[in-house]
Amino acid sequence: MFVGVDIHKDTHTAVGLSPFGEKLFEKTIGNYEEDFVSLIGKVEEIACSSGLRPSFGLEDCNGFGERIAGFLNISGYPVTYVPPVLVDNRRKYETHPEKSDSLDAKGVAEVMIQRIDRLPAYTLTEEAKNNRDIRELSLDREYLVSEQTRLKNQLHTILHRIWNTEYRDKFRDSFSVKGLRYWLKNIPKGISGFLHHSMKRKIRRLQAIREEIHEIEDEVKQLLNKSGHTLHTANGCGLVIASMIVGEIGDISRFHSPGALAKYAGCAPREHSSGKTFHHRKSRSGNRRLNCAFHRMALSQISRMGNEKARTYFRRKISEGKSKQQALVCLRRQMVNIVWMMMKHKTQYFT
Repeated sequence: MFVGVDIHKDTHTAVGLSPFGEKLFEKTIGNYEEDFVSLIGKVEEIACSSGLRPSFGLEDCNGFGERIAGFLNISGYPVTYVPPVLVDNRRKYETHPEKSDSLDAKGVAEVMIQRIDRLPAYTLTEEAKNNRDIRELSLDREYLVSEQTRLKNQLHTILHRIWNTEYRDKFRDSFSVKGLRYWLKNIPKGISGFLHHSMKRKIRRLQAIREEIHEIEDEVKQLLNKSGHTLHTANGCGLVIASMIVGEIGDISRFHSPGALAKYAGCAPREHSSGKTFHHRKSRSGNRRLNCAFHRMALSQISRMGNEKARTYFRRKISEGKSKQQALVCLRRQMVNIVWMMMKHKTQYFT
């Protein structure tokens, strides 16, 4: 029996289907443990009467659905993650593409029937928990870096209004520790109190953000050491990129091969052939954050401080007639193979 669950903040809607797509039950529950118990009771009742073994599918296993996914996993039920895009694509081909919680839950179950062997399983191992924490810290750092960039842009405007263009000549980096101290202590005469106070507020906030970023990086480093992963030993894969990759992959055992990981990350070319013509196109699907991390890693590999073997591979692909962009896609795919092996066997990077 395939049980699809549509996840929301306060309520979840579950719909159970037989292997032939016959609707067996529908139930809406709250986001509390006693509600989860009642759902399991209903599922077991239907499973016993129909002689079917239940399997759950959730659209969201890392957000609002994290509690119910963890409860079902601990209770011994198989839980799979169903990407929302698959449910949306299925809805588009309906005669009347309507949307409701019941139809979404039914769509999740229908996707499970067709793709149960290709959907990633939800795991609750210690490694998965540790990597989930790494992901949350990595996202927090990204938000802080974005806020830091906005503050710097605002400070550029204020510094220009106070010191005019000459402020750029005082320091190589206007926002270095020494530079920020200088702006706070050396205010020209005749500057309005508004500009002075606005600059002080933004500098204090910028300093606080930097401290938070350093704290997060220290925590990420500790969690990476605890996990045993050594991605930071690879060329072009520092702390930031390593945390993105480990956090988005989670438990590497979810992926049975480098090819499965490549498809999940959107790094596997998509075949587009017809008749005697065979082509492959760049994929636009997959986990875009993980795809971005592999892209940055590949770029670093062919940089001046990167890896000579990667540069040789990149040049060989260009000599075969590929464009630089296509050669970079090929190199990115090779990075997936390396990362899969390093995370699977927790080995260090060797050139």
